[in-house]
Amino acid sequence: MSRDRGPRRLRRLDRSALIAASVTALSLTASGCVVVHGEREVLPATTRAEAAKALQQFTTAYNKADKEYDSSLDAGHTTGALADIDSARLKAGRANNPDGNPQHTPLKLTDAKFTIPKKAGWPRWFVADAAGNKGGDARWLLVFTRNGLDETWQAAYLTLVAPDDVPEFKTDKDGWAEAVPANSAELAVPPGELSKDYATYLKDGGDTFADGSHTSGWRADRKKNAIRPGLVTQWIDEPVTGGDYAPLALRTADGGALVFFTTRHYEKQTAHTGTSVPTPNDSVLALTEGEVKQSLTMELVSNEVALDPRKGSGKVSVLGRIQGLTSAKGE
Repeated sequence: MSRDRGPRRLRRLDRSALIAASVTALSLTASGCVVVHGEREVLPATTRAEAAKALQQFTTAYNKADKEYDSSLDAGHTTGALADIDSARLKAGRANNPDGNPQHTPLKLTDAKFTIPKKAGWPRWFVADAAGNKGGDARWLLVFTRNGLDETWQAAYLTLVAPDDVPEFKTDKDGWAEAVPANSAELAVPPGELSKDYATYLKDGGDTFADGSHTSGWRADRKKNAIRPGLVTQWIDEPVTGGDYAPLALRTADGGALVFFTTRHYEKQTAHTGTSVPTPNDSVLALTEGEVKQSLTMELVSNEVALDPRKGSGKVSVLGRIQGLTSAKGE
């Protein structure tokens, strides 16, 4: 499993920021999806039956890990941004509750729909869209990936999206979907550039993204909280695109694409001389190195899902975002 770790990072998760989420997957048996030359053949990523089995095993593994606050129980079933967020959530939970999660409620996913693209080469991947007993009426969108026939399916992305925001996908006569290349010039923004453009937008604004809670709303919140009595907050936003953090895009029926992508964010709170940073909550403290006195720097990993329209037909709309604190440093 490749991970784009970057320079020395602050990694783990503020559980309250996550909306109770984590995922897992399973190995795909050879039945129904035999690939002789997987690097050349254009084939469905998996069968619908195997995708359903993957989702079921995801639920089982998530519930075991969440109940015990034990990241080893689902560590082999997540990757990329979701692995960062999930493992940190569990580490923080276990630090504060060594005997397990006293508030554990089993996750149940129902009404599952699977969108499986046909493509050549690796990774192969598919999207599961299900209703959950957590997160209100939002749909749970999970992206499962793997890089070879002998590898386990791993969940790289998880976002929660309003039911009416889930688009219709373009499919062929057999119901298989179409994966959009990262360098596609047919869209408002090539999928491979969305992470970079989103990070730039959060800092500088611009016209690339439509207004919404994850775009203009987030920028407004930052501006409001940048300077408070005795405290200054600064942010740095970075794109993350390598390895298991690579963006994945599905063609929508209108010619656009639904794109899953990752970003990394740093938030630094600095207290004025003679004062101190407000004491973080227990989940943050469990993942903090050093003593919090005059400053607290937090690293957060975020996975987003966006509607990327056909070039010239509108702005990119960020439909959902799950973000987790992955570590912190006090000084």
